[in-house]
Amino acid sequence: MTGTLTPELEAIVAEAAAAAPAFAATAPEDRARALVAVADALEAAKADLVAIGMAETGLTEARLSGEVTRTAVQLRLFADTLVDGAYLDARIDPADNDFALGVRPDIRRTHLPLGPVINFSASNFPFAFSVMGGDSAAILAAGCPLIVKAHSGHPKLSDATAEVASRALAAAGMPEGVFHLIHGREAGVAVLKDPRIKAGAFTGSISVGRLLADIAANRPAPIPFYGELGSVNPVFVTADAIAERADDIASGYLTSVSGSAGQLCTKPGFIFVPAGSALPDAIAAAAEAGEIPEHRLLDPRIARSFEERRSEILESPGVRAIVPGGIRFDEDGQGWATPTIVAVSLEDFRVGKEALVDEAFGPLSIVVETPEGTDLAALMPEFYEGNLTGTLHISSAEGSGTSENVEELRALVAAVAAQVGRVLFNGWSTGVAVTPAQQHGGPWPATTNDSSTSVGTSAIKRFVRPVAFQNAPDAFLPDALRDSNPADVPQAIAPAGESKSWGARWR
Repeated sequence: MTGTLTPELEAIVAEAAAAAPAFAATAPEDRARALVAVADALEAAKADLVAIGMAETGLTEARLSGEVTRTAVQLRLFADTLVDGAYLDARIDPADNDFALGVRPDIRRTHLPLGPVINFSASNFPFAFSVMGGDSAAILAAGCPLIVKAHSGHPKLSDATAEVASRALAAAGMPEGVFHLIHGREAGVAVLKDPRIKAGAFTGSISVGRLLADIAANRPAPIPFYGELGSVNPVFVTADAIAERADDIASGYLTSVSGSAGQLCTKPGFIFVPAGSALPDAIAAAAEAGEIPEHRLLDPRIARSFEERRSEILESPGVRAIVPGGIRFDEDGQGWATPTIVAVSLEDFRVGKEALVDEAFGPLSIVVETPEGTDLAALMPEFYEGNLTGTLHISSAEGSGTSENVEELRALVAAVAAQVGRVLFNGWSTGVAVTPAQQHGGPWPATTNDSSTSVGTSAIKRFVRPVAFQNAPDAFLPDALRDSNPADVPQAIAPAGESKSWGARWR
């Protein structure tokens, strides 16, 4: 034992560590079948799981049902990803006696699984970023034993999901110990500190994410920690876009802010519009026409925090309510909210930015009215250290790249791209497509590592590490590096004899 774990946790970590070599050695096709088996089992149990989720989180049946489907799609996507093998980045430099710097040995490089990983579940995505969500799918696909720390907001759902996944993994023949679920913050921290754990993943608040990231970094042997934390996801709307489709922008914005009671990391927290534009009135009209029903927040703690944050924003000088919204508490302490949209001038926003700029986790967003001639590109570094997304709404003429303001828009796009992980045009940041090219990450505090993503096939790369083999006999090479390439993975080969021509084309 390590001396810091309870007997129960010690048994779990020891089992995960013991399973690591065997799990890393499983054939990609076998791991793929196991992931698909979990996906199929989750969909088969959808009705029961969704019912538990609705009771624990207050999220709707439609939302949770769709999230189960998304979770299954993620698992199947990673099944194909691990068999394809491109993520291994296999590189082969054959021996070269005529190398430009002298004799080159045979060097071959690939990626191997890290070992046991702990994943801290999210509160707001009880399927897609929880027990068998995207991080878990990537960890298992990489060949790493997985320990999930369940979120306290949905413990019964976590247990039920874990039971479904455990049965499917065992039936698929995966080694015993490749998957465990634990409960409690202290237990999660203790496991994160254990030297047998080789990486951590997290989705949640900036404060907790920073605490866990610091623990991972300050271990005697630091480990990578991939946290997805906070984001306000700024939106910029041009005058021409408002003139062209104000009503569509207003309704889309309101839907994006209010969906799932605004408890989404990609919710647009700020929208910058020209002062005096028609958009604020269009937003108010859309809210009145839509009659958005109240939605329960995830738990009483989140509801109280939202109430406090909402009051702080409404009381800030210069802020006026476009859509007043509200929040009420029932006899169980659960909070029920309707969307609040406020507006403020850029001048008052700057004066009150200490109270306004932080994320409001719930159905609230701020319209910032910018005077004519405002350098929008300069607003990104002025207000935002890092975000998951940034959005531009432009007109069809501006989209052609031939409008008079094209250079200003290019500067804005460059400024947004410098501080976010995903740049959107004429859409809304909520609703993250599960697809190979997706990027769900960004500079701090959006994530703890701005070169990674928690959605898309690149997410698997977080849980493998590069290893080079020099002059290794074929029998001792990983399959991905053998000349016969039995795994049939992409191999980047640098042929002997080419080094003396490097750079010649640029002379």
